[in-house]
Amino acid sequence: MLITKYRHCSFLASAIIAFLPAASSATASSSDPTFFDAALCSPPYSMMSATEIYDAAEKLAKPETSSLGAAIYKIPHQIGRDGFDSDEVIFANSAVGILIKGLRSEELAAKYDLTPESSELLGTSSKGFSRELPEHLQPAPGLAGPGKVSIVAREGNGLEGKTLLACEFVPD
Repeated sequence: MLITKYRHCSFLASAIIAFLPAASSATASSSDPTFFDAALCSPPYSMMSATEIYDAAEKLAKPETSSLGAAIYKIPHQIGRDGFDSDEVIFANSAVGILIKGLRSEELAAKYDLTPESSELLGTSSKGFSRELPEHLQPAPGLAGPGKVSIVAREGNGLEGKTLLACEFVPD
């Protein structure tokens, strides 16, 4: 009886010990700031920063490319900050970002000091906000081409109840 009880306790202890590294790595993954930082232009958009984020996403998932003319990576863990959650990283034209769960562009605008956009991007966006990075945070000439980098938050019918938060380079 004592041996059976010891085996049960030993098995339980082994199971807990085996679970701890997985739990801590899941916690580390969910707190990984890489994708959220990229969506907030930290570091500001450049071909080098976009490639680094792309490589990180490629290690986690394969893209779905049928919607929005973009590559969407459904990553295996949640990322979030300031009450905004996502598990999708998106690359579209010269933008890198995440798809926030829910229609939250106004909340994102308030949190990250974004202002309403003047156009609806030829009907692709039903609600959009942006903020151009200050000049000292714009990429050096040659790292992104002539143009400006902005943080954007957009909602639209094609996003299926999600909000795009992205760092976007707009050529001159």
